[in-house]
Amino acid sequence: MKKYFFGWLLSYLLLISTNTLFATNPRYTYIVALDGSGDYQSIQEAVTACGAFSMEEKIIFIKKGHYKEKVLIDSFHSNITLVGESKKETIIDYNNYSGQQGIGTFTSYTLKILGDYIKIENLTVENSAGRVGQAVALHVEGDFFIASNCSILGNQDTLYTAGKNSRQYFKNCYISGTTDFIFGAATAIFWCCEIHSKTNSFITAANTPKENVFGYVFIKCHLTADDGVDKVYLGRPWRDYAKVVFMDCDLGKHILAVGWHNWDNPEKEKTAFFAEYNNNGEGANVSKRVSWSHQLTKSQAEKYQFKNIFQKESNWDLEKGDM
Repeated sequence: MKKYFFGWLLSYLLLISTNTLFATNPRYTYIVALDGSGDYQSIQEAVTACGAFSMEEKIIFIKKGHYKEKVLIDSFHSNITLVGESKKETIIDYNNYSGQQGIGTFTSYTLKILGDYIKIENLTVENSAGRVGQAVALHVEGDFFIASNCSILGNQDTLYTAGKNSRQYFKNCYISGTTDFIFGAATAIFWCCEIHSKTNSFITAANTPKENVFGYVFIKCHLTADDGVDKVYLGRPWRDYAKVVFMDCDLGKHILAVGWHNWDNPEKEKTAFFAEYNNNGEGANVSKRVSWSHQLTKSQAEKYQFKNIFQKESNWDLEKGDM
């Protein structure tokens, strides 16, 4: 009897100590848990509790669970970090899509970020609407945005990198979709990410503003695809001055030999800047690339440094060795 009692007591004390660790860890401002063991049961409630225009970082720890909610981090929110307990088991998911009553592409999001200095880590953001057209999982317009070790899942228009003055950094992320599943006007770096195509279509659809020097920059990324997918373009220009560069990436055999598409508008070939440098893999042979795309020289490639792309390097909280 004593043996069972002490076994139960040890288990209880371990449970208490674990909960106390989370509850008292100064790193976390709020804890979200579906089972009621945290401060809030919804992510949106925790975001709202962070208040407006915070000058100090507020960190929201999200316990494992499937959070079926539509989350908005508004423009008056800042310095908020969402940290999942498990990348695979902490899931923010909704299923809106363009064509539903009152829903368009830009309101179909699962997670929308308008505030500056927002980070998400170690979680999954998904739009589970299926292949029903445009359905955004993650919509980002704020400046100084960082996603680290996250999965961003959807089909058409999975990731909307909006905002012509927005700078966004995706590190060690998995991003999947069908058509134009990375699109928008932001300046964005994708570092060591897996970019996964689920059907024959287009990966990027940039609409980089004419005045922006950089658009999308993919560095050390892996481009993969579902079985049977074998005709994928690296990108097409949503607007005239789209800018996309792939550097030191592994391009799978699903990437078409021509590489790029003009969105059936030859005039866009004159203004779009689609380029590659030092890529490898079965899809990296550039001998049949469209004539209007570019192969960077070594000196041109050296300009694609973090401090040049984002300009305000000192304001970014990045680990040493990231570029």
